[in-house]
Amino acid sequence: MMKRTLIALLFLSVFTTVKAKDSYYSRLEKDTLVIGNKWIERKFLWNKGNLITFSLTDKSTNQTWLNRLKTSDFQITKDAASNGVYASKEIKETAIHPNYLAVEVNVSLGTLSVRKVYRVYEDSPVIACDIYLKGSADLAIDHKTTNAGDRKNIEFTEDMKSQQVNAVLDQIKLDGFHWQTKIVEFFDVTDWNNNLIQERNIIPYRKTNYRGNLLVAHNNENNKGFFFLKEAPTSSVQLAYQGHDFTTDFGHFTVSGLGLTTKDIKPDERTKAYSSVIGVYSGGELQQLTALRHYQKNMRKLLPQRDEMVMMNTWGDRSQDSKVNEKFSLLEVEKAAELGVSHFQIDDGWQIGKSPNSAVAKGSFKNIWDNPNYWKPDPAKYPKGLHPIVKRGKELGVEICLWFNPSVQNDYADWEKDVNALVSLYKEYGIRTFKIDGLAIPTKQSEINLRKLFDGVLEQTNNEVVFNLDATAGRRAGYYTFNEYGNVFLENRYTDWQNYYPYWTLRNLWQLSKYVPAEKLQIEFLNKWRNAEKYGKDIFAPNNHSFEYLFATTMAAQPLAWFEGTGLPSEALKVKDLIKAYRKIQHDFHLGTILPIGDEPSGRSWTGFQSLNGNQGYFIFYRENTAETTGAVKTWLPAGTKVRCTPVLGNGKTINTTIAKNGTIEVTLPKINDFVMYRYEINK
Repeated sequence: MMKRTLIALLFLSVFTTVKAKDSYYSRLEKDTLVIGNKWIERKFLWNKGNLITFSLTDKSTNQTWLNRLKTSDFQITKDAASNGVYASKEIKETAIHPNYLAVEVNVSLGTLSVRKVYRVYEDSPVIACDIYLKGSADLAIDHKTTNAGDRKNIEFTEDMKSQQVNAVLDQIKLDGFHWQTKIVEFFDVTDWNNNLIQERNIIPYRKTNYRGNLLVAHNNENNKGFFFLKEAPTSSVQLAYQGHDFTTDFGHFTVSGLGLTTKDIKPDERTKAYSSVIGVYSGGELQQLTALRHYQKNMRKLLPQRDEMVMMNTWGDRSQDSKVNEKFSLLEVEKAAELGVSHFQIDDGWQIGKSPNSAVAKGSFKNIWDNPNYWKPDPAKYPKGLHPIVKRGKELGVEICLWFNPSVQNDYADWEKDVNALVSLYKEYGIRTFKIDGLAIPTKQSEINLRKLFDGVLEQTNNEVVFNLDATAGRRAGYYTFNEYGNVFLENRYTDWQNYYPYWTLRNLWQLSKYVPAEKLQIEFLNKWRNAEKYGKDIFAPNNHSFEYLFATTMAAQPLAWFEGTGLPSEALKVKDLIKAYRKIQHDFHLGTILPIGDEPSGRSWTGFQSLNGNQGYFIFYRENTAETTGAVKTWLPAGTKVRCTPVLGNGKTINTTIAKNGTIEVTLPKINDFVMYRYEINK
């Protein structure tokens, strides 16, 4: 057996060394495992398979950091390591992801079997790590947190030592005291939250815990750094949460929180913990964010015919399911075509089963499959099924989409039935975009079964299906899990309750776009004429903006027309020219790295987005309700850059200029609440 293992290791070492000529590689040589690509390299001491990081290298500048820890990167038990095995294989490209290298390390820690799978992509300075556990272990995770005020004075060297951190996913300890560190916490449950990120800028000192999905550590001595991304739901809804995600202690940085308990670890089946990602960069904030974004764009390919959309969903006008039927749907498809939108989604009410949100019946999501016809079109509303709607949609160039609520009981135990229902709708009607609502992920098993549901649908539909994952309520996936399945339906906002303000929606998109790909978010614009009287003299009311401006606030994302087309006044249809023109450049705009520019949207700001793609890209500038007709908008272009900006949408004139010292560009818009989109080119 030992001889066969040595031969296998030798073969794999030769194979992956050949891969180094291409784009990514791994090799196990004596006591050192090396994983990397042309941008990043991480070396590990083998340590019988319980890996200890030796060094981390940014190959773009030959910057190498040495890890000062002598303990394993992953810590869950004190049991000794044994049975370490290494393997490496290339995962071939699919319609979801590009090629990548998967480096698998298996090790036994007492009765616990640990599998770590490192993912390396071609064009990203990042190495991700997925962790799977099997067997049994007494985690004995301490859920207690120590208040800083209860700690004793530091009088002796012994007092400087940090306490052991349990359930560490990954860690590294680097030299230096000048690590400017940013931790970003995210929030979803957007029915209740309207402030979706919180940034904390710290200088690491004594051991301190922080909440968040992202930690960026920047070394001020050499202007280089690294980041940890925890691929998990937002901190407030994670499973088996210990109260924190990151710990800093001078130059020692850890990622913690498995997202599972001892009961979730099974003797005969591997359970996936939350994943950890490490990336490197050299330079400033732009380089940090670009490195992160290059990784994120590998999670799911953005295919123009599958993933790009301007969707109309009628739920935003609060009729709920009271109007939903064949006649209404056909009229809405006609309006969708008139508006120039690409997708029409029928929300709750198309199906035989009645949900709790029904306006016409007291429904329930409990025991959905007690009714085997729950997810078939309601024959009273759609006597010919959905065929007339789909047929008319094809004639008009509008793709028909549906709403769906997975059967939540018993941790989605009926996931296979849900798969069959979704696949049947795909096969019979060609429907491939589904809004997934009502999710609750209170246990690891529910998360596992949801993955089986989504994977099962993709497998049986040749990866054609897109899921719009609702983030408005409940314990759901957040911004960093389930990213391979589609996009995020971010928020419900309604003029009925005066909780829709254009700058609020723009602000949420603007803030998130720094750390979450904007093109993976569905962002709404509403019928500004509805309920105008409820806003009174509010200067920030939707009706004080043009319909074109409302649409423009969503263009960095996937625009969502959150209204009934048949409820619009005739003047609203003038927006079709803008929407049709936008759709022609939508994908090119989304291919770049989209980041926020200018000031945070406040209703009084000059603000916008920049899509960076080499020596070209796009700007969107918004002049909110501010007196200045010309704004100096801070961009991501360096001072002295000569640019030519050609208007493609909105109101604006050609700009030939040089970026100012502070990275700003001057933009003129004569009217308040107006916008312009430019395509820019850098002149050398």
